[in-house]
Amino acid sequence: MSAGFGRRTGGQGRISRWLRGRRPAGPEGDTGDGGREEMLLAAAAAGLPIAPAAHPAGYRCSCDRVGCPTPARHPVSFAWQTQSTTDRAQIERWVRHQPEANFITATGMMHDVLDVPDEAGQEALERLLAENVEVGPVATTGDGRMLFFTLTRGTPEDEDEWWPCELDCHPETMDEHPGLRWHCRGSYVLLPPARLPGDLTVEWVRGPEHALPDPLNLLEALTDACARHAGGESELAAWPHRG
Repeated sequence: MSAGFGRRTGGQGRISRWLRGRRPAGPEGDTGDGGREEMLLAAAAAGLPIAPAAHPAGYRCSCDRVGCPTPARHPVSFAWQTQSTTDRAQIERWVRHQPEANFITATGMMHDVLDVPDEAGQEALERLLAENVEVGPVATTGDGRMLFFTLTRGTPEDEDEWWPCELDCHPETMDEHPGLRWHCRGSYVLLPPARLPGDLTVEWVRGPEHALPDPLNLLEALTDACARHAGGESELAAWPHRG
């Protein structure tokens, strides 16, 4: 398993300070989070469209919603699907003008994400790497999930082959669906590096320098691992699994 992307870019120290919420000001107001900007730009350069998201405000969310069900895990704009971009200049403006913000990446446009429980994901990742399968970027969410970034299946030639995420669950209902979730058209995930309430973080295990693989190359290992950790195949019945 490769080291985190930030470690290879030399920005890990700055990222760690940002993830802990401590961004000491440097000369001319530099907040010391240049490594975070580099990581977000690297993700965009790899084809992951991004948009600003909420961030922790203590143990609450920065949004105005009372009792927000997904604190620091959701976009700040209802137009996040059209707002999401890989444009370098726009991302630089967002990062510098919204220094506290997390960022989401919209799925089903350029990429999908296979989202599994952390233990199942670790088991599957070890198996895939041992079998020399091209895995691609992988992230951990800090709250018990592992994200496998893949090429999108959201716009196949045969429209009968795609499914919107509404057919399984929305991002805010993940607690009700403990198995595998396929984020495709109409969904999003938090993009590393991100901070969550309670000092939790979203970080790369394998960074966006790894090419996006076909999701079907990962699906068998991920579903097998999810079944073992769920205690049986029945847990997978609700999840779309098409060739």
